[in-house]
Amino acid sequence: MEIKICHLYPDILNLYGDRGNVLCLRKRLEWRGIDVTVDTASVGEGFKAADYDLFFIGGGQDFEQEVLLPDLKGAKTAEIKAAIEDGKTFLAICGGYQMLGRYYKTWDGEQCDFIGALDLYTEGEKKRMIGNYAFTFDELPGTNVVGFENHSGKTYLGSGLTPMGKVLKGYGNNGEDHCEGARYKNVFATYSHGCLLPKNPEVADYILSRTLERKYGKAELPALADGLEGSAHKYMEHRLLHS
Repeated sequence: MEIKICHLYPDILNLYGDRGNVLCLRKRLEWRGIDVTVDTASVGEGFKAADYDLFFIGGGQDFEQEVLLPDLKGAKTAEIKAAIEDGKTFLAICGGYQMLGRYYKTWDGEQCDFIGALDLYTEGEKKRMIGNYAFTFDELPGTNVVGFENHSGKTYLGSGLTPMGKVLKGYGNNGEDHCEGARYKNVFATYSHGCLLPKNPEVADYILSRTLERKYGKAELPALADGLEGSAHKYMEHRLLHS
């Protein structure tokens, strides 16, 4: 078995250690004896989405998004849309999450159009939504996600999308409907920095299992010794929900 990962804009979108998600995915595959290749594609670098099984897009501030958006809205848009509709796996964090949507409108009315791969939009506010937070991961009943959010944009989901889960502590997508993240086919989009996967190993393995099933029709993920990861998760979960 082999999984090929494409890390989009790693030199630009890497807030709060988001690249650690790629390291986590890679190690959890290697520890199980599954071959993994990680390639990168940044501004001016083309890529063929059909060559990859899993894509990662991290978070960035408004400036970083402006720098890369002309490139993203070029040939990469068609590649990304085709890969999403083909059921390839995507993990998108914060700014990467927003850019998969239709647009971002700033608090003073300026609109920045994104690639429209997902039916969602984001509207900016002066007040930031920031802090450690927790939400349910509805596809694994009983599993909660712990993370860190820092965004002024409020994201609203459109047709065909479902949230990843319900907010237990913090703000989530918009601080209004108690929802966090977006799911569509094999897309996992969330505001969770921090980084997400190392302290949420169940989520990491779920994403990997979906990727393997898409490629091979089955997932072979023997259990790992996740004592350290589990301790980090439990500490934050207790701190957020029970203290």
